[in-house]
Amino acid sequence: MEKNQISLEVVHPNAAGIDIGSRSHWVAVGQNAEDVKEFGVYSQDQVEMCDWLRKKGVCSIAMESTGTYWQNLFSTHSSLLSIF
Repeated sequence: MEKNQISLEVVHPNAAGIDIGSRSHWVAVGQNAEDVKEFGVYSQDQVEMCDWLRKKGVCSIAMESTGTYWQNLFSTHSSLLSIF
């Protein structure tokens, strides 16, 4: 069986999506596997995420979270990026 690949239109090329969880955060800056990375939830992990996003040229992010796990990440990124 042949696998079909679906590509979505890129609306904001310098944006990232973050799925925020209690144990890890998954960040996507593109549609390929190498454009997705898992980060931990501690302060050093958030600094590493900020550095990675800057290296990728990201200037805005969209976050998805259940509960209050987004608050620390929001305060870390809000001075550096536009958050939606």
